[in-house]
Amino acid sequence: MKNLYTIIAILSSGILFAQSPWTQEKGKFYTQLSFTTIANYDEVFGDPEYQTDREITDNTLQLYGEYGISSKTTLIVNLPIKMIQTGDAVNGTAFITEDSKTAFGNVSVGLKHNFYHKKWLISGQLNVEANTGTFETASGIRTGQDAWTLTPTVNIGRSFDKFYVQAFTGIDLKTNDYSNNFKIGGEIGTKVHSKIWLIGFVDIVSSFNDGDVNLPLSNQATALYVNNQEYGAFGLKAVGEITNSFGGVLSFGGAFSGNNVAKQAALTVGLYKRF
Repeated sequence: MKNLYTIIAILSSGILFAQSPWTQEKGKFYTQLSFTTIANYDEVFGDPEYQTDREITDNTLQLYGEYGISSKTTLIVNLPIKMIQTGDAVNGTAFITEDSKTAFGNVSVGLKHNFYHKKWLISGQLNVEANTGTFETASGIRTGQDAWTLTPTVNIGRSFDKFYVQAFTGIDLKTNDYSNNFKIGGEIGTKVHSKIWLIGFVDIVSSFNDGDVNLPLSNQATALYVNNQEYGAFGLKAVGEITNSFGGVLSFGGAFSGNNVAKQAALTVGLYKRF
C-alpha cells in the first residue's frame, strides 16, 4: 500500500491537470522536474477558430515540489520557466516581430489538507498563483497571465489493488479584470507492468466570461495567456519506476474543445524524486 501511495502521489502531483486528495507524509519531500512542449502551432480554438500572426513554440520547464507539514497537510510549490518563440509569419507578413523569450510564468504556492480518510479520501486545496509573468509588446510574447489567481478546489479519490481513481472541482478567482473560471477533472490509473503505470485523464476549464481586461493587439495576435481561455482536455500519462523513490513520467495531452488556446497537442517528459 505504501508503494501504491507513492505512485499515486507521483501521478497526481500537478504535472499536468489533476489535483489529488493524497497528502505527503510528515517531513517528506516530493520533487518533480518536467519539460512540456507545444511546438510550431498557428491554430487557436475559438468561435470561429483563428490563426496566430506567427508560428509559436511554447515550452515550459517546471520545477514542482510538495512537503508534508503534517500527516494531513502538504505545502505545494510550482515554479514554471517559460521558453516561448514567435517564428515564421503565417500568412507571409506579420504584425508582430520574430523573437524568443525565457522568463518566469505564474509561480504558485498552495496548501492541501485532508479532511476525510477512510476508503475514500476528501481533501481541500488552496493555490495562489502570483503575477510573475512578463510581456513584450513587439513580439506579443506573454509568459503568464497579468493577474493573481486564487484557486480553491475539493479533491476526492480512492485506491484499489492495482488502480486508483480521483477527481476534483473548483474555481479560479482572478484579478486585473480577467474572467474567473470553473474547473473540473479527474483521472484513472492502473498498473500494466511491475514497473509501469498507465493513466487516462480529463480536465475541463470553463470561463464565466465576467472579465473585460484590455490586452494589447500584439498579445491578441499570439493568444498567449489572453482572457477567457477555456478547454476540454484529455490524454494519457505513463510512469516508469526506476527505484521506489525515483522514476520518469511521459504524458501526451490534447483537447476536444477550447477557446483562445492552442489547437495542438502537448508533450511532457519528467523525472521525479522522493526524499
